[in-house]
Amino acid sequence: MIKITHKSNTLRTAIAKAIVQVSLPETIEAVQNNTVPKGNVLECARVAGLFAAKNTSQVIPDCHPLPIEFTEIRFAIGEMTIEIEAEIHTIYKTGVEVEAMHAASVVALTMYDMLKPIDKGIEIKNIHLVQKTGGKSSKKYPLKSTVKSAVIVCSDTISDGKKADKAGKVIQEKLESFGVDASNYKVIPDEIKTLQDLVNAHVQDGISLIIITGGTGVSPRDTTPEAIVPMIERRMPGIEETIRNYGQQRTPYAMLSRSVAGFIGQSLILALPGSTNGASESMDAVFPAILHIFDVLKAFQHEG
Repeated sequence: MIKITHKSNTLRTAIAKAIVQVSLPETIEAVQNNTVPKGNVLECARVAGLFAAKNTSQVIPDCHPLPIEFTEIRFAIGEMTIEIEAEIHTIYKTGVEVEAMHAASVVALTMYDMLKPIDKGIEIKNIHLVQKTGGKSSKKYPLKSTVKSAVIVCSDTISDGKKADKAGKVIQEKLESFGVDASNYKVIPDEIKTLQDLVNAHVQDGISLIIITGGTGVSPRDTTPEAIVPMIERRMPGIEETIRNYGQQRTPYAMLSRSVAGFIGQSLILALPGSTNGASESMDAVFPAILHIFDVLKAFQHEG
């Protein structure tokens, strides 16, 4: 199965359809009048669809087990057809489109099985996905506004050339994958004034997003929060909470990180952990949703 541990839970929905076409008008009448020898076709098929939705991962090898939190099976009866619609919701890391299509398929097969004694010409047609929401497919790209970023690596050892930077490079790669200009990159030692001066310079240059990696731990040289917090004009606690909560689900050491998020003027400042995993997971926790901030700011500026 595809790895989804880096993803965050979001509301995901899917609607799938299938059509059961009969060959005799009497078949539709039997369904409507509940005179099919095998029983109530619509209700039996509905129950089969509910079971199918919840057990998709046991039938389709690459489907992840996930919590099905809503399933509805709907029918539209025509002169010679029964249209099936299966709608499924979940709050999870991956979508439910296969679950919806599986449910619609099993509903159609159940109808076929129940109706074949009275109609030998039944066909199942047009099993397809009608709609899905949630995940990357719901994000609108490209961004409405141009976002320029700067990546600052705070580390004595990397600054001294004793170790290669990996965290900053990971951040750059992730930013570029979302269409953010991440060419501005600098490594500095863990010095409060050096960091403050560089952040101020970026703010003056109109950099929209400034991401700092390193210096958020508990050692005496980890002073990034001490440097950044006094500069921040508007704190963004929701971003900080999301980063720590995401990390805590992956390692208990995440509680030791002192990540910071907030605005200096129109520039969003993020101070992330210096470890490669910590930086990568922090980015996964809040991107790409965090980029919506810049579309909001742009819209506000236009209104002003």
